[in-house]
Amino acid sequence: MALLPRATAQESWRSFKTAAWLGWQIESNWTAPFLFAVYSIVKPVAGALILVFMYVVVAQGGLDHPLFPQIFVGNAFYIYVGGVLMGVSWAVIDDREHYGMLKYLYAAPLDIYAYLLGRGVAKAIVSTIAVAVTLLFGALALGLKVSPARVDWAFLLVAWALGLLGLAFLGVLLGGVTLITARHNYYIGEAVAGALYLLCGAVFPLDVLPKGLQLVGQALPLTYWLEALRRALLGRGAGALLAGLSDAQLLLILAGSTLALALLSTAVYRRAERLAKARGLLDMQTMY
Repeated sequence: MALLPRATAQESWRSFKTAAWLGWQIESNWTAPFLFAVYSIVKPVAGALILVFMYVVVAQGGLDHPLFPQIFVGNAFYIYVGGVLMGVSWAVIDDREHYGMLKYLYAAPLDIYAYLLGRGVAKAIVSTIAVAVTLLFGALALGLKVSPARVDWAFLLVAWALGLLGLAFLGVLLGGVTLITARHNYYIGEAVAGALYLLCGAVFPLDVLPKGLQLVGQALPLTYWLEALRRALLGRGAGALLAGLSDAQLLLILAGSTLALALLSTAVYRRAERLAKARGLLDMQTMY
């Protein structure tokens, strides 16, 4: 089967919009609106309480410790990783394994790359609600000192957008890997998200890691994304390892890594879809 011609900008935009609408229907229509709203609030609060329990009881830290706000904010924004990164890559499994529609998508006049990005929009919306609820809970119930008047909103929005795009592109890259993985493809996104949770400084500074893992952490775009978000909200980052970087340098690193992920994900996914078509994997049913 030959590859379809590259889509026009209009086709890509139409594919993106349609996929975003479809993703929202799948994400929100599994239950009644009220129950969905309750779930969207309770789940992030429960996650925040688990973190607080681990920090206060297991690590025996105090909520007034300077490190706690850094940990809480990093954990809150890490919700996007589980939502967007895994959501985009999971669309391949959803459409191929659950609905059996992936082969028909390739026969339709759409841009599959834009389609996958669009499928991540619903996850991004739900994740944004969860992040907002988590931060609000931290401010009201745990004394997290985040003042709207002191937040650097311009820096926050630019860093947030760049990081979110990078996660979406990385999700497409993992979607390509999933496309040609015959077994255990359900765990690819979870495995990557779990590894990043340890290495990017989400819940503790990179300074506490062994030297080798510090170098790995410094090579990850997520590390600089969380550092930028912490600075925008709290005025400082976590640990001394990245303290020497200015805000402009952080944004430059984020912009460069987002562009690199866009190019890499395109190359990997196009290569993966060629292999999937050659091996007849577009309609594969693993029955896992």
